[in-house]
Amino acid sequence: MTVEDNIRNNIIDKLLTISNKDYLSALYQLISTSKVNDDVIQLSESQILMLNMSEEDIKNNRVMSQEDLDKMDLEWLKSL
Repeated sequence: MTVEDNIRNNIIDKLLTISNKDYLSALYQLISTSKVNDDVIQLSESQILMLNMSEEDIKNNRVMSQEDLDKMDLEWLKSL
């Protein structure tokens, strides 16, 4: 994985933890007004594998609603 991939993944991980709507809106505006590089992004073999596994999960109905996932997360947090 490249340095850029690591940085991107770290940013995504941190974004997923933000719940403040104003903060997210400000970040969105910053990103949406930035110049985007039109280069084609080459995925690693592991990224392609993960995407293929996700597609298989969807095809085989091995999915979970966000609501159920949130409930499981809360139960897990309570057990800590």
